[in-house]
Amino acid sequence: MGKSSDSVREPPGAPAPAASRPVFISYASHDAGPAQKVCSALEAAGFPCWIAPRDVTPGTLYAEGIVRALDESRVLVLILSKEAVASAHVGKELERATSKRHPVIALRTDRSSLTPAFEYFLNESQWIDAGADTDGAIGKLVEAVGRHLAPGSAAVSTQAPQVFPVKGKATMPRRVWGIAAALFVLGLVTAYFLAGRLHFQSPATIAVEDKSIAVLPFVDMSEKHDQEYFSDGLAEELIDVLTRVPNLRVPARTSSFSFKGKPTTVGEIARALGVTHVLEGSVRKAGDHMRITAQLVRADNGFHLWSQTYDRDVRDIFVVQDDIAQAVGEQLKITLLGSNSMAPRETISTEAHNLYLQARYLTDRDSAADLDQAVLLYQQALALAPNYAPARAWLAFCHVRRVGQGLDTNGAGFTKTTTAARRAIAIDPQLPEPYTMLAIAHLQYDRDWKAAAEELAKVIALDPNNALGQQSLGHLNIASGRMSDALTHFRRAVDGDPLNLLHSKFLGRALHYVGHPTESASLLRHAIELNAQFPGLHYELGRALLQLGDSQAALDAFEAEADPAWRSFGLPLGYFVTHRDQEARAALAALVAKSAGSEFQVAETFAFFGETDKSFEWLDRARTLHDPGIIWSRRDPLLAAIIGDPRYGAFLQQLGMPPVPKDD
Repeated sequence: MGKSSDSVREPPGAPAPAASRPVFISYASHDAGPAQKVCSALEAAGFPCWIAPRDVTPGTLYAEGIVRALDESRVLVLILSKEAVASAHVGKELERATSKRHPVIALRTDRSSLTPAFEYFLNESQWIDAGADTDGAIGKLVEAVGRHLAPGSAAVSTQAPQVFPVKGKATMPRRVWGIAAALFVLGLVTAYFLAGRLHFQSPATIAVEDKSIAVLPFVDMSEKHDQEYFSDGLAEELIDVLTRVPNLRVPARTSSFSFKGKPTTVGEIARALGVTHVLEGSVRKAGDHMRITAQLVRADNGFHLWSQTYDRDVRDIFVVQDDIAQAVGEQLKITLLGSNSMAPRETISTEAHNLYLQARYLTDRDSAADLDQAVLLYQQALALAPNYAPARAWLAFCHVRRVGQGLDTNGAGFTKTTTAARRAIAIDPQLPEPYTMLAIAHLQYDRDWKAAAEELAKVIALDPNNALGQQSLGHLNIASGRMSDALTHFRRAVDGDPLNLLHSKFLGRALHYVGHPTESASLLRHAIELNAQFPGLHYELGRALLQLGDSQAALDAFEAEADPAWRSFGLPLGYFVTHRDQEARAALAALVAKSAGSEFQVAETFAFFGETDKSFEWLDRARTLHDPGIIWSRRDPLLAAIIGDPRYGAFLQQLGMPPVPKDD
């Protein structure tokens, strides 16, 4: 549904217990205002409502609460708008309600065209056009709900006055409806992957595909508990192998490994990652002997589809990895994928692989210190295994992120990135990540948008669901001015790796760039709940709160930022909007004093302070010094004061940014 925790106010009176709320209100986040008015009117008339996020029980998953409430309700009230039609979550709620034979009454707020899916589910339902008289329309909606909830009323009624059914559909036999429903569900899944229209609320609400699997870290059951890195390496290898299976969705390592050591059930993990299947296992080492057990579980019913135990000498452990990967792949081909096959992987020494895993862990933390340590570990792994392509690819990513942290922006980072990425491609041309690194380098350093697009086309050809590739496409579209496409790609990055907070951070930023600060704040707060120390999350939240006009909350967010660099970007803004002028000036001076690699943030701050000439001076520095943040210049809310200045258009031309499309 795309709702946020601060988008709906409590209506008067204490909420009724979940089981006694006969009306479920479905809406997109954009329609929170009308949804609240409808909720208040219905409850004032004596019809208790279930509405998210108000009625989601703390500590439960959104998806579970929504399904339970839908099943227990008797009527679904839909706020029907362009945003609702585009919302994957609203579509699922509508589908669930109709499958339970609940009547659907819609308040239509605009004249946007309905998709075939919405026409199908609304065929025997009702809508009320809000028009200019919103209060009158809500009154009619309350009357219609009352008719459906009156004692002795039919399960589905179309007799309410001045309430109009969707036109143009003839009644079809039950069998035809069943076929249409099956085709619709198939079409909905296909459309999701083609268009990336998921409205992100939290990992609990991700759409689930049947051809999907999460690989969990294998449990180290050795007596000395000294095989953790090997256990992690086995899962890492399986993820890498399974991502090569066409049409199989495999969440990235960052998300799958986030549950390590936590008391979480397989079902909860599957719901959080949006997968149908989970692969789990254990490793037990005794002397030179190792026993590895792997099992494939269907998460929705807990059935074990396949399991196998491998007893091997520790010296041929990578053969064991191949055995497991091939066995799981064969099982998946039989049950899910037809005749798809996987590409073989090169054997790498255990020591090199363990170093690589340690480096990946540090890379995901994304702080400057962790990235520096990760570089050293990747280099140690490559000293042992020079042809270890994934290690070279992620070494390139480390250099990319160091540039993103304001380090090596003078060209050194670009050289290190491209050198490592091209070596990785020479070793393994089928690995998608190094092409992504080349694309990011083009975006960050030479601003060659065409070259970046060409590299990303290779990524998508190899792996259409590659989360890092989707994130990079988001950045490319930000630079190109295609904000709607950028949002689509950032959402798909989050879907592909939902617990990777770097993806969430960029999606949060893009949302407040396009004027959705409430959704941005909700997403960022959820990310902060997962890891409050992740660099930049509080800073981005503060920017969303600035757009919402909550100056003190914005300052509080900036002050809570754990990373010193990101905190230094936010404090001048927070002090300025709370009229602490002396502190704002001091914070700006401190930012200028340590501006190397952060010239763009200095330019943003001067623009926000109203100092136009200074802002353009620093924008030019950012351009000449290759500050990577400059690709976010377009539609930057902090630059709003200078966008009308002719120098701003000239600046975009100097960057080589294409004109903003008329339809975006």
